[in-house]
Amino acid sequence: MARILYIFPHPDDESFGPAPGIAQQLGQGHDVFLFTLTKGGATKVRHKLNLSVEEMGEVRHKEMLDVEQTLGLTGMTVLDLPDSGLKDMCPMDIEAVVREHIELLKPDVIVTYAVHGISGFFDHLVSHAVVKRVFCEMKREGVAYPRRLALFTLGPDSKTEGHFTLKSSAAEDIDCVLSVTDRQAEAGRKALACYKTYQDTIEKTGVAKRVHDNIHFEFFDEDFTPPVSDITAKLPG
Repeated sequence: MARILYIFPHPDDESFGPAPGIAQQLGQGHDVFLFTLTKGGATKVRHKLNLSVEEMGEVRHKEMLDVEQTLGLTGMTVLDLPDSGLKDMCPMDIEAVVREHIELLKPDVIVTYAVHGISGFFDHLVSHAVVKRVFCEMKREGVAYPRRLALFTLGPDSKTEGHFTLKSSAAEDIDCVLSVTDRQAEAGRKALACYKTYQDTIEKTGVAKRVHDNIHFEFFDEDFTPPVSDITAKLPG
């Protein structure tokens, strides 16, 4: 069995994205950890609730604790770096905390957003760049872990709806496609339901209707044609 570490910038990134895949991996016996860089307090939803950034961050953190229990994560860590402000930080400072957590858990696979960040949001782009650089640095140093960098993305045939324009990856860039069962899709729906303050956004994006969709990953510096069906398949090293 493998140790898998998902690294995302915000609360709900895991549930808007690969939550059914996380449920699948846990069901296969893998250890799955979530590391989130911010508490997501800068969301515009705070204005509707008349909350400060700090207060909203605490609300979203509590919602994440519900996600941790709902999915049955092996472990979860949530930092309080500036939401919507990662682009203004020295990237080396972000790299330092990311590497520290990787060295603590020693995962076989780390997962973050693909280069386009799906939504194109700056925090997503920064997270991709930071995690990739840490991965490359550790590989160059000959560290035995992580063995793979998997990049969560949307496939070329992914259908989206609602008010958001999302980016996908070309078919030739996809290295792994996970098929989602009814049970895993239900786990994804339950994870989304944990974000009670975000239900309007969940409705607008239509993400709850897509929990049965296949889940796609690129593998950095690897090429699988046809794609494998497990992000731990044929691990290098």
